[in-house]
Amino acid sequence: MPVREDKPAWSQVPPSVRAETERRLGSRVMRATRAYGGYAASATFRLALANGRRAFFKAGYPLPADSPVVLPIAQETRRYAALAPMVGRWMPKQLGAFRRARWDVLLMEDLGPATIPPWSPDKARRASRSYARFHRRTLGMPLPRGLSRTRHRRFGMFWGNAGKTWELSNAARVAGRRADEAEEWLSVVMPTLRAAERDLVRAKPPFVVLHFDTRSDNFRLVGDRLVMFDWPWASAGPAEFDLAAFAQAVNAERGPDPERIVTWYEEILPLRERELAGSIAGIAGYFTFAAWRPPLAGLPRLRSIQRKQLRASVAWAARHFDLPEPRWLAAVPD
Repeated sequence: MPVREDKPAWSQVPPSVRAETERRLGSRVMRATRAYGGYAASATFRLALANGRRAFFKAGYPLPADSPVVLPIAQETRRYAALAPMVGRWMPKQLGAFRRARWDVLLMEDLGPATIPPWSPDKARRASRSYARFHRRTLGMPLPRGLSRTRHRRFGMFWGNAGKTWELSNAARVAGRRADEAEEWLSVVMPTLRAAERDLVRAKPPFVVLHFDTRSDNFRLVGDRLVMFDWPWASAGPAEFDLAAFAQAVNAERGPDPERIVTWYEEILPLRERELAGSIAGIAGYFTFAAWRPPLAGLPRLRSIQRKQLRASVAWAARHFDLPEPRWLAAVPD
């Protein structure tokens, strides 16, 4: 069985938390099934209730002081409250939130098990068009003051900060036996990608609400509607950033090429070329300088998905900027 996150069982949830959950939902919990799929160790359960209804339970809980895991459930709860009036159509219904015994709990509608991946062109087109409608909904609108306007800029600095030889050498290690080839490729393309990522830092309004973490483990496709959860990192910024992150993530899961995602998205909302190019460069930089790192305790699958996204994002950047083909990506393991 593949390694999975160490999530608590329902019997390990404090009795006061279980009791308050039943009070908020108005019914006894008859069955609590641990839900896996995301890459964090949050406590997640699909609940079957005595009244025949279902709900989804998500919680953060006390972790060891030296744990690198972050479970920002309280922040996510605030994001739902602030953004639901604007983009509630793309969110699950909220059923309650509370804090007990140092557990932060969020109760939502149960959207059912994941159906993606696998991707198909039809699913990808529907998801892309719904994502564009989500961004179009808030384009140019006054956005909540609590949303960061600069979070996307962090992705516009990776190539610029990678000026030391050892940084390229470390990043190239992800290619194993082809590390020398990878390092040479990175050194050749870095000036182009460094120049391009600056356009992400310089991106100007109009901004939109960014989900900022739109992978398949964070949404369900309900008909033609993309319903997203995991909102703690939501911010305000250029739609092009969210779209670029989404497009490479689809491709990383063996879905259609990012260029097709862009085409489907633009059937609903046009993109700005400079902001899109800056986002492609910045996201490729992020995965280049993250995917090679050692595993993090408590997050056993994180580096694997980052390596897959490295392959997708760097290959896209090479095509977009007409760079030499990064053949070394074939040596990057899952």
